[in-house]
Amino acid sequence: MKPYLLCTRKQSTRQEKAVSEQEAMVKRTGWQRAFTSLQQRNFRLFWSGQSISLLGTMMQSIGQTWLVWERTHSSWQIGLVGALQALPILFFSIFGGVVADRWPKRRILLFTQYAAMCQSLLLWLLVVTGSLQLWQLYLLVLLSGLTNSLGKPVSRSFIVELVGSEDLPNAYALSSSFASLARIAGPALGGLIIASTDFTVLFLLNALSFLPIIISLSFIQSHELHSPASQDKSMNRQQNTWHSLHQGLSYVWHTPEILMLTLVVGLVLLFGSNFGVILPSIATNLLHAGSSGLGFLSAATGIGALLAAIWLAWSNQRSTLRGVLLIMLIFALLEVAFSFSHHYYVSLLLMTSIGFTEELFAMQSIATLQIITPRHLNGRVTSVQVLLFDGSLPLGYLLMGWLSATTGAPTALLIGALICLLVVICGWIYARRASFLILQSQSGNLERKGNIPTI
Repeated sequence: MKPYLLCTRKQSTRQEKAVSEQEAMVKRTGWQRAFTSLQQRNFRLFWSGQSISLLGTMMQSIGQTWLVWERTHSSWQIGLVGALQALPILFFSIFGGVVADRWPKRRILLFTQYAAMCQSLLLWLLVVTGSLQLWQLYLLVLLSGLTNSLGKPVSRSFIVELVGSEDLPNAYALSSSFASLARIAGPALGGLIIASTDFTVLFLLNALSFLPIIISLSFIQSHELHSPASQDKSMNRQQNTWHSLHQGLSYVWHTPEILMLTLVVGLVLLFGSNFGVILPSIATNLLHAGSSGLGFLSAATGIGALLAAIWLAWSNQRSTLRGVLLIMLIFALLEVAFSFSHHYYVSLLLMTSIGFTEELFAMQSIATLQIITPRHLNGRVTSVQVLLFDGSLPLGYLLMGWLSATTGAPTALLIGALICLLVVICGWIYARRASFLILQSQSGNLERKGNIPTI
């Protein structure tokens, strides 16, 4: 058979396969569409193992808080432990992206999970033997933060290799849905365990919860991964760390849609996603709801986030830049309304809506960045996203805490919401002037197109 006929036949076969996959996707309805990414064996393994591990982490968080409170009876000490755990992400997560692009992500994740398990075991041993000093706890949470600064960008960029671009929104939504559920169930289950036995058990359970994700990663089949070309991997390994980092940062800086999306979402999270710091003051002094009211207000954000994640998984829709900006605009307006609310049930509804919209724009922006980024730069771009999205949290806590102490909690929330509105409006104007839009190409992948009328 002639070569060009063989090539034509192969192309025809690929097109028929793509058409059949698209038709199958259309036929999926209801819950079948909600769990479409779980049909891929590698992601199913990763998702199940990670879900159990995340539940253990959330359980340990309540035990860690109770441990610090029992030792010090100081809210400042609890905040210090949280800041030490989040601080390494601000400084080192960007280097995690370089590592993710140079080495197999599965091996890196195995290393981070083993390291996290050892840290939890060591903490449990120190607590059980009664030899734990506060400086040892500070050091362990700092090491945990260092592990997360490597594991977070690698884990997020690994999902696109597990499922490919087609099912990526659904995969992120499923991961986020269980993360939201773990944020609700983990502390509640941890509280029950503390009441019935002892908080030291939580550290052991968290250490054991890393075993499922380690086993899952071990059974993932590398040949089924949607990996970047081997040529790109070898080229990344030949570059030194600083050159590789510069290449990733340069790509973000010179790609308008990625730069705008990371900056706008990062700033909105910085000024608008830290209401947990001032929520106790609002629940007590403004709404007069007490500790039980605070608990329900906190749970409302988690319920809203869970509903958003379920909706994203069910719809499996690719987001647009305009859609992400619109959701952030609604998020800021809801926070403005919440700052003026004096009615508990209205505030409860607003907090649920705030959690819903926050989860929507955060997950859609993460999925969009993953899709439009070239695969060989995926880890480095993800590390910038982790730096601006996750790294903004400790800074936001400090800022909102200072504003609350200076102007009062409702005014601090209003100031943050108005800054979010200003950021979103500036992003919208910039997007229109830059004339770019994320479009779907004929091959099914999202690619960047220049000089296209937008929004």
